[in-house]
Order: sequence, then C-alpha cells, then structure tokens
Amino acid sequence: MNSPFHPGEQAIQTRLGVRDKLEQIGQRVIRDHMPEQHRTFFAAQPWLLVGSRGADGQPHASVLHGAPGFAYSPQADQLRVDAVIDADDPLTTQVQEGALLGVLGLELPTRRRNRLNGEIIQRDEQGFTLQVRQSFGNCPKYIQARDWHAVPRQAAGMVQGSGLDQRWRALLKQADTLFIASHNAGTANGGVDMSHRGGNPGFLELAEDGRLWLPDYSGNLMFNTLGNLLLEPRCSLLLIDFTTGDLLHLQARAELLWPEQIAARGQVLPVGAERVVALTPGNWLLRKARLPLAFGQAQPSPFLPSQGH
Repeated sequence: MNSPFHPGEQAIQTRLGVRDKLEQIGQRVIRDHMPEQHRTFFAAQPWLLVGSRGADGQPHASVLHGAPGFAYSPQADQLRVDAVIDADDPLTTQVQEGALLGVLGLELPTRRRNRLNGEIIQRDEQGFTLQVRQSFGNCPKYIQARDWHAVPRQAAGMVQGSGLDQRWRALLKQADTLFIASHNAGTANGGVDMSHRGGNPGFLELAEDGRLWLPDYSGNLMFNTLGNLLLEPRCSLLLIDFTTGDLLHLQARAELLWPEQIAARGQVLPVGAERVVALTPGNWLLRKARLPLAFGQAQPSPFLPSQGH
C-alpha cells in the first residue's frame, strides 16, 4: 500500500518517533476524494486560501473570494472554483490546466478547516476545476475565531519590493494569522500545500539573525508543511489585514531549526514552540484593499501559548 506521506514528511515523523502511528492515521484520514461534509463545507465559504507553484518552482500564496457557493464540489473527487483572478494576483499565470494547487478552506467563526491538493483539469473564463489528489481535515488549534461579512472595497493599487520593508512591518507586528504555501516535486504523493499558522499577535518575529522566526507549535504530527520545506526550502506567506483587506504576498526561503540548533546559537525557543521555521524574506507584493470581507474582533484560540512567561 502506498504511503500518503512523502519522504520529507516521513523523515520528520521518524525523527520524532511517530512514523508508524501517523502512517496508520494517514491511511485512514487522507483520501483521494472529499467526504460529503467537506463538500458542503467548501460550498459555504466566502473565500478559499490557495497555494500554487510558478514555472521556476517558487510557491505562491493567495486567496480567492466570492459569494458562498463560488467554490463547490460537482462530484466527490473534484472542486470547482468560479472566481475572477486579478491581473496582479500571483495566481494569474499559474492557474492553468495541469497546474498543481493546494487549497485550504477555513471557516473562521467556527474554527473549522479542511485541506486538499490536486491538479487543474479544466480552465475557462469563469474559473477552474481541480481534481483532488489528497483531502483531509485539520483540528481547530491556533485558529483565532472571527465573524465576517461582505463589504465593498475599492482596490487601492499595489507596491512591491524585496527583503524586509517598513511598508509591511506594521502588518507583521499585529498579525495573529498567516498562511504558508509550500511544495515538493514528488510524483506519487507530492504537490502543493496551503497551510494555516496562528499565534499571539506578533508571533512571526524578527529575530536577532535578521530572519523572520515562525514558531512551530504542537500539531497533528503530519508535518505537511515542514516535510515540504525539508525537501524544498522555498515557500510563500500570505498575511491579511483583517481591517483594510490588504494582502501581503511574501516569498521566503525557509530553514527548519531544532531546539538543539537554537541552543547552540545561544538563543531560546519562542514560548510554546517545539521548533522554529526561520524565513529569509525575498520578493514581496502588497496589494491594497483587495479582500472584500470585513472581520470582527478576534476571539483568541484557547490553545495559544501563554504570554505571561
């Protein structure tokens, strides 16, 4: 029986002594189709977080949106997405037949999330159809609950650059949520992944070594993102300003730092973290007032690490 996990995921599971346990879980919960509740779930969302891969292998992270029902499942192994993609969206040149995508459905008010990855089998003027390769649910850990409602936005242009920049440092400091796109090139169980990360505001820190330190907290032990980064360190982050609708697309190069490596540097793990993903910022794109959704005040996840020590 083929494993649902690729060598990168398997390597980290083995290092932490959970390989056999996760193989059993993965065989049971990772499917090549969506169960009915996932199909209903995707059709109820006003947005869809999407990871893609450029022709050069660089992952990209973005978000598509529409009235609930814009994404739906015509059959259990397919997801149809009817959405207009802006000309300056990183997805524009990558959503084409044969392309691989990672998709995350996230219902912030209830903290529900479901993931899938697959291949585009149809592209037309209205959108695209994705053939599911892997589909599975995720636990609600570290998701900050927020209510939402649709709101008209007038796009306010875009700016771009490379490396750390003051034009998005304020967004970084207040962020309690981000999304990370990664991929691996395996043919059997490879593909693109789009994943959620959450923490206390400012949990993505500018560290002493000049990189952005993303704490990795206890999770489902599948290590989809970390396994990808072990094989391919290039990734991209998406940060959303939940007040203004601004979207920051930030390319990065990742290094996974284990506790002993951090201790050898004379540094300490962030509170509650088991590892750190150190990110060297690359090219970035800040698209202003692009997400036509307004979100209420965050209701912090009960799983967030205490800031008191």
